[in-house]
Amino acid sequence: MVMMAQDPVTLASQADKAAQSAQSGFSFFGARTDKYESAVELYTSAASAYKLQKSYREAGSLYEKAAMIQKTKLNEPDDMANTLQEAFKAYRKTAPEEAARVLSLAIDHYLSKGNFRRAAVHKQNLAELYEELSDRRRAREAYEAAATWYDDDNASALANKLYLKAGDLAALDEDYLPAIQYFEQVARQSISNNLMRYSVKDYLLRAGICHLAFDIVGAKRALESYRDLDPSFLAQKEYQLLNDLGEAVEHSDAEVFAEKLFRYDQLSPLNSWCTTILLRIKNKITDHEDDFS
Repeated sequence: MVMMAQDPVTLASQADKAAQSAQSGFSFFGARTDKYESAVELYTSAASAYKLQKSYREAGSLYEKAAMIQKTKLNEPDDMANTLQEAFKAYRKTAPEEAARVLSLAIDHYLSKGNFRRAAVHKQNLAELYEELSDRRRAREAYEAAATWYDDDNASALANKLYLKAGDLAALDEDYLPAIQYFEQVARQSISNNLMRYSVKDYLLRAGICHLAFDIVGAKRALESYRDLDPSFLAQKEYQLLNDLGEAVEHSDAEVFAEKLFRYDQLSPLNSWCTTILLRIKNKITDHEDDFS
């Protein structure tokens, strides 16, 4: 039986022969189909054997061969997409760009079938891969696409999670307006949800920090709108921090800015994202002070 063999080189050679035999003009239709199915089984068995040897690129390549037969010779696009997912898992270990390429093919298939939920799941996987590669631009684009598809499938909670990710990445790239839009959008959608309401202050804090990094006048207007959106926000320490930092920015007082941050951080430690954006703001204040010294 095919599954008994363990040598991937032998299995791959047998798969090549089966595929070549199926292409010959001497095969009847049924026999040709059987040979292609045998080739797929042999390629996937060889790929599995390569994975056991930690030869992940070779495994990914053979999964791709199997997927192409499923698509072009057996007319099994759903099976092709599943096999491409296996290729993605294999390539991801050592060839991330190849992994991204094959998963994108699977995603295209799910979109063509109108399966937005499944396309979104894999687009999210793609975004996470790009993050691992420190490619914020492609990661953000993938998160935005996945979030949109989750929305199209009425999965707003999953969509909001990815809009927040896209917002974080946009802000890190100093593209603050889209980041603000995402954070405020999720805050508005969460305000009437008892399970999500507690997190609104965090979303507004992130949006407010981006406003401070972008435009102090806009930051003051935004803070007023946040009070209208959520009256309870006025009593939160996040509101007080944004108000205090806004005054420090307005008066170009880096010392007060740092002091208010320190006090807040003692009570509620800031994450690395907040620290990165807030440090940029503080540096702008310092540069402004130096210009007038």
